[in-house]
Amino acid sequence: MPARDFEVLEHPADIGFRAFGATLPELYANAAMAMLSIADDPAAVEPREEYRLAVESGDRESLMVDWLSEVLYWFDGKRIAFHDVEVRVLEGERRIEGVARGERREGGRHRARLIVKAVTYHQLKVEECGGQWVAEVFLDI
Repeated sequence: MPARDFEVLEHPADIGFRAFGATLPELYANAAMAMLSIADDPAAVEPREEYRLAVESGDRESLMVDWLSEVLYWFDGKRIAFHDVEVRVLEGERRIEGVARGERREGGRHRARLIVKAVTYHQLKVEECGGQWVAEVFLDI
Protein backbone atom coordinates (compact mmCIF):
# COMPACT_ATOMS: atom_id res chain seq x y z
CA MET A 1 0.00 0.00 0.00
CA PRO A 2 1.47 3.41 -0.93
CA ALA A 3 2.30 5.86 1.85
CA ARG A 4 -0.26 8.61 2.38
CA ASP A 5 0.07 11.97 4.08
CA PHE A 6 -3.66 12.45 4.79
CA GLU A 7 -7.23 11.67 3.71
CA VAL A 8 -10.47 13.65 4.09
CA LEU A 9 -13.15 12.19 6.40
CA GLU A 10 -16.89 12.59 5.86
CA HIS A 11 -19.00 14.07 8.67
CA PRO A 12 -22.66 15.21 8.62
CA ALA A 13 -22.00 18.75 9.91
CA ASP A 14 -18.25 19.38 9.72
CA ILE A 15 -15.28 18.06 7.78
CA GLY A 16 -12.38 16.07 9.07
CA PHE A 17 -9.19 14.41 8.01
CA ARG A 18 -6.94 11.54 8.97
CA ALA A 19 -3.25 12.45 8.79
CA PHE A 20 -0.34 10.02 8.80
CA GLY A 21 3.35 10.25 9.67
CA ALA A 22 6.31 7.97 10.27
CA THR A 23 7.22 10.28 13.17
CA LEU A 24 5.28 12.69 15.38
CA PRO A 25 6.87 15.77 13.74
CA GLU A 26 5.88 14.44 10.31
CA LEU A 27 2.35 13.78 11.59
CA TYR A 28 1.94 17.37 12.84
CA ALA A 29 3.27 18.75 9.53
CA ASN A 30 0.97 16.49 7.48
CA ALA A 31 -2.00 17.46 9.66
CA ALA A 32 -1.31 21.13 8.93
CA MET A 33 -1.15 20.41 5.20
CA ALA A 34 -4.40 18.42 5.37
CA MET A 35 -6.20 21.36 6.97
CA LEU A 36 -4.68 23.83 4.51
CA SER A 37 -5.73 21.59 1.59
CA ILE A 38 -9.31 21.71 2.83
CA ALA A 39 -9.22 25.52 3.13
CA ASP A 40 -7.12 26.38 0.06
CA ASP A 41 -4.85 24.89 -2.61
CA PRO A 42 -1.26 24.81 -1.28
CA ALA A 43 0.02 23.88 -4.76
CA ALA A 44 -1.11 27.31 -6.03
CA VAL A 45 0.99 29.11 -3.40
CA GLU A 46 4.52 30.35 -4.02
CA PRO A 47 6.95 29.65 -1.12
CA ARG A 48 8.23 33.26 -1.12
CA GLU A 49 8.54 33.87 2.64
CA GLU A 50 9.17 31.81 5.77
CA TYR A 51 6.89 32.18 8.77
CA ARG A 52 7.89 30.81 12.16
CA LEU A 53 5.21 28.99 14.12
CA ALA A 54 5.42 27.85 17.75
CA VAL A 55 2.94 26.67 20.38
CA GLU A 56 2.95 25.04 23.79
CA SER A 57 0.21 22.90 25.25
CA GLY A 58 -0.63 20.33 27.91
CA ASP A 59 -0.64 17.01 26.03
CA ARG A 60 -0.32 15.45 22.58
CA GLU A 61 -3.98 16.00 21.57
CA SER A 62 -4.13 19.59 22.85
CA LEU A 63 -0.85 20.27 21.08
CA MET A 64 -2.42 19.11 17.80
CA VAL A 65 -5.43 21.42 18.28
CA ASP A 66 -3.23 24.36 19.31
CA TRP A 67 -0.77 23.74 16.45
CA LEU A 68 -3.53 23.62 13.84
CA SER A 69 -5.22 26.64 15.41
CA GLU A 70 -1.95 28.58 15.06
CA VAL A 71 -1.66 27.58 11.39
CA LEU A 72 -5.31 28.62 10.90
CA TYR A 73 -4.66 31.97 12.64
CA TRP A 74 -1.86 32.74 10.16
CA PHE A 75 -3.98 31.57 7.23
CA ASP A 76 -7.23 33.30 8.16
CA GLY A 77 -6.25 36.08 10.57
CA LYS A 78 -3.00 37.22 8.98
CA ARG A 79 -4.09 36.23 5.45
CA ILE A 80 -1.05 34.10 4.65
CA ALA A 81 -1.37 31.19 2.22
CA PHE A 82 1.05 28.32 2.82
CA HIS A 83 2.79 26.10 0.30
CA ASP A 84 4.32 23.74 2.85
CA VAL A 85 4.87 23.29 6.58
CA GLU A 86 7.86 21.77 8.35
CA VAL A 87 8.11 20.87 12.05
CA ARG A 88 11.63 21.57 13.29
CA VAL A 89 11.28 21.06 17.05
CA LEU A 90 8.96 18.81 19.01
CA GLU A 91 9.73 18.78 22.73
CA GLY A 92 7.93 15.82 24.23
CA GLU A 93 4.22 16.27 23.71
CA ARG A 94 4.04 19.86 24.93
CA ARG A 95 5.95 22.19 22.58
CA ILE A 96 6.23 22.43 18.82
CA GLU A 97 8.14 24.80 16.55
CA GLY A 98 8.07 24.89 12.81
CA VAL A 99 8.32 26.96 9.70
CA ALA A 100 5.75 27.45 6.97
CA ARG A 101 6.62 28.77 3.54
CA GLY A 102 4.13 30.83 1.61
CA GLU A 103 2.93 34.29 0.68
CA ARG A 104 0.21 36.85 1.33
CA ARG A 105 -3.20 35.66 0.17
CA GLU A 106 -4.53 37.28 -3.00
CA GLY A 107 -8.14 36.76 -4.03
CA GLY A 108 -7.36 36.05 -7.67
CA ARG A 109 -4.74 33.39 -7.05
CA HIS A 110 -5.72 31.97 -3.67
CA ARG A 111 -9.37 31.03 -3.78
CA ALA A 112 -10.78 29.49 -0.62
CA ARG A 113 -12.26 26.02 -0.93
CA LEU A 114 -14.00 25.93 2.45
CA ILE A 115 -13.98 28.43 5.29
CA VAL A 116 -12.49 26.70 8.31
CA LYS A 117 -13.77 28.39 11.47
CA ALA A 118 -12.02 26.31 14.10
CA VAL A 119 -10.18 23.13 14.97
CA THR A 120 -12.28 20.98 17.33
CA TYR A 121 -11.71 18.33 19.98
CA HIS A 122 -14.65 16.34 18.54
CA GLN A 123 -13.49 12.71 18.05
CA LEU A 124 -9.86 13.91 18.17
CA LYS A 125 -7.25 11.14 18.08
CA VAL A 126 -3.47 11.22 17.98
CA GLU A 127 -2.03 7.73 18.31
CA GLU A 128 0.54 5.27 17.08
CA CYS A 129 -0.88 2.38 15.07
CA GLY A 130 1.33 -0.38 13.71
CA GLY A 131 4.51 1.69 13.74
CA GLN A 132 2.87 4.72 12.12
CA TRP A 133 1.42 7.85 13.73
CA VAL A 134 -2.20 8.69 12.89
CA ALA A 135 -4.33 11.71 13.77
CA GLU A 136 -8.05 12.19 13.23
CA VAL A 137 -9.17 15.80 13.40
CA PHE A 138 -12.53 17.46 12.71
CA LEU A 139 -12.86 21.10 11.68
CA ASP A 140 -15.75 23.46 12.24
CA ILE A 141 -16.69 24.88 8.82
